[in-house]
Amino acid sequence: MRKRVFGLETEFGVWGSNSGQRNFSPDEVARHLFRRIVDWGRSSNIFLENGARLYLDVGSHPEYATPECISVRELVAHDKAGELRVENLRRKTQEVFADENLPTKIVLYKNNTDSAGNSYGCHENYLAERRDNFDGYSSILIPFLITRQIFSGAGKVLKTPRGSRFCLSQRAEHIWESISSATTRSRPIINTRDEPHADSEQYRRLHIIVGDSNMSEYATFLKVATCSLVLQMLEESRYLPDLSLDNPIRAIRDISGDYTCKVRVPLASGRQVSALQLQWEFFELVQKYAVRADFTTEEQLALSMWEHCLTSLEWDPMTLAKECDWVAKYQVIEGFCRRHDVTLDAPVVTELDMKYHALGAEHGIFEKMNRKGIMKRITTNEEIAQAYTTPPKTRATPRSRFIIAAKARNRDYNVDWVHLKLNDQAQQTILLKDPFAWEDDRVDRLIAML
Repeated sequence: MRKRVFGLETEFGVWGSNSGQRNFSPDEVARHLFRRIVDWGRSSNIFLENGARLYLDVGSHPEYATPECISVRELVAHDKAGELRVENLRRKTQEVFADENLPTKIVLYKNNTDSAGNSYGCHENYLAERRDNFDGYSSILIPFLITRQIFSGAGKVLKTPRGSRFCLSQRAEHIWESISSATTRSRPIINTRDEPHADSEQYRRLHIIVGDSNMSEYATFLKVATCSLVLQMLEESRYLPDLSLDNPIRAIRDISGDYTCKVRVPLASGRQVSALQLQWEFFELVQKYAVRADFTTEEQLALSMWEHCLTSLEWDPMTLAKECDWVAKYQVIEGFCRRHDVTLDAPVVTELDMKYHALGAEHGIFEKMNRKGIMKRITTNEEIAQAYTTPPKTRATPRSRFIIAAKARNRDYNVDWVHLKLNDQAQQTILLKDPFAWEDDRVDRLIAML
């Protein structure tokens, strides 16, 4: 499938304290955050003017789902716009508390685990044709997703009975199956719940829930773009080698626990390989495929970035501190421990781990580094500002136009990924089954009737 729609869903961690007297529960914080939305007369599950979805997920996590994007760079901009959206929601809530003379502090985190050991996700969505059978891709796709954490992991200080250790991935310890229809009870790498949010006879959706939430634009781009290239190769190639891992769940944990990227894991064939070696094999397969695939400029860029990261990881992983979240975080924590003569078990290290992911420069370590120009970027501030208000030229555009028009005329309506509905006597509903269609005469006529 040469033309594809992408989406990211990010759940944010929440924390609040009442002037240091007590910590708020996540439910209390979330209720305050979404109070302004509920006051609009709607639920805490809304679609925004840029076509994205903002809602409150299970566990009181604010969740931002990007609109449907047709390029990975565009997706990165909308992902960052989501960070800005929920951070602005936090700021407004903080201002309300200040007006009411309540000295309350709220912080939001774009990470995947809290201090109690709970995990929340970053889900990737890739549109695919219905003819494709994801189960048949497992010998390539599963080992690719398990090993890509060497450049896409967000990093974590993992507490264990034997002491704390640094890991590449936050999600690795919470994954229990390779492929499953479950999402929380038994978290898989690929979720097979068949919800294409499109014409179900033509399309299906690859829903990946193993990935970490990335602060780094570079890591987000590479995470999604390389997966898309591998998926495209699988859709169009035959006779690819079987690179199945002998024990995928053990492998994902073993690889995460080795920041030298040298630990070897067994394939089903009996061969022992490192994650880096396996990523080189995926890269070479895609590189050969690229010769006949006529890659776009963005796809060529992804291939070049992929090669750069693998080469750097082979030479010295620490040279990727400007690109990869786990390397940047490791250097921050390792440097702090060295300067202050503390170990990873120190509570202040746990606090540093969390602060790396905090939104807003006054709270977040990554944000401070990013604003100083330390981290490599994919987008610009202008692109993010545009993504904050403007939908991509996909189905998100008619959705956006309908929302803006209905709100301007104070009309009651309901919207989801495929439906636009006016809650009037006629109950007029439009079904948007084509995620690529950014123009629709039916929507034009409905708006004219408002």
